[in-house]
Parts: sequence; C-alpha cells; structure tokens
Amino acid sequence: MHRKVNHMKRYFITGIGTEVGKTIASAVITQALKADYWKPIQAGELECSDQMKVKALIDNDTSVFHPESYRLNQPMSPHAAAERDGIEVNLSSVKIPVTKNHLVIEGAGGLLVPLNNKDTILDLIEALDVEVILISRHYLGSINHTLMSIEILKQRNISVKGVLFNGNENKDTESIITEMSGIEVLGRIDELDKLDKSHILSMAEKLKNSLI
Repeated sequence: MHRKVNHMKRYFITGIGTEVGKTIASAVITQALKADYWKPIQAGELECSDQMKVKALIDNDTSVFHPESYRLNQPMSPHAAAERDGIEVNLSSVKIPVTKNHLVIEGAGGLLVPLNNKDTILDLIEALDVEVILISRHYLGSINHTLMSIEILKQRNISVKGVLFNGNENKDTESIITEMSGIEVLGRIDELDKLDKSHILSMAEKLKNSLI
C-alpha cells in the first residue's frame, strides 16, 4: 500500500498570468487522473468558486474536493483580499490534504502573486514540495511570460512536469518555448465555445498518458 502512495502525483497548476485557463486545465487534469482537487486560496466568487466550477465539469466517482485553506471575500490579489478581511495568509496554515489519491492543486494568478508582505505563490509551491504544470495561453508577450515563469521555477529547483497550452495552436510560439526552455509540452486544451463534462472527458482522455 505504501508503494502505491509514493506513486501518487501531486501537481500544482499555475499559469503564466491571470485568465489563461488554470481552472479548465485543473478540471481536465483532475478528470484525466481521477484525482482529488484542492484550491488552497480562493479570493472572491465564493458563491461560484473554482472548486465549484471544477466539480461541475468532472464525471467520475473517485475525485474528492478538499476545502480551501483560505476563503477570501474580494476578487483581488490574495494579500490585498486577506487585508480587506482583516487576516493574513500564513504559509504554515496551508497544509496538503491527506489523501491516497492523485492530487491537483490549483493556484491563484501567476508565480509572483503575493500572498502576504513576503510570500508569493512560488513560495507556496516550494513549501508544499509539489511538481508544477504550467498553463500557457497565446497572446502578444506570452513567450516572454512563459519563459520567465520556467526560469523562475528552475532557479528555485522546483520540478516542472511540463507546459500545457490552452487555446488554439501557434506552432512558432510553442516550438521556440520548447527549444529555449527544454521543458516538455504536455499537450493542448482546445478553444471551445461551450464547456461541459463531455468536452472535459474528451480532452482528459487525450492528455492522460502525458500526465502519468
């Protein structure tokens, strides 16, 4: 039994910025691995949280959805949202849920989003000691943002499983990111007008082998 636990994947899903598709990617990866899901810090949208969105897109009986460590009221950077709520995000209070299943951990914003006056998402990843899947989306400047994110992770000796692209293909961008970073491209989540369980399931099947 212990051997099986050691093979369980713990992936931290982070992005090259905001609105690049971390939640959709988290849903696809959660479904692909029939993993548990955990968003440590939710800022704003408490009535329609990222956990709720992922849960609505998952179609398996295995995934467990673990409660957030912090539920902040304002849709702002966690450090500012916490200040509005009269609290401070403390890394020691963010503990990985106990599970014998794979675990998908969804971050907030990009790597240098501040959690308090000294810690960032990057510090949280380091404290949790988990592997990163970086979500990239094509826009003017995305090569720079993607390569910078990879460089920062490398400087901290944080393990990167690979880059997952969200949206329509751009071969020039993807090839230069792969060539310059040496990081594996795990695949792509296609641009969709409508998201539902069947689309998530279809994308999960395509990605499954690259995630193990």
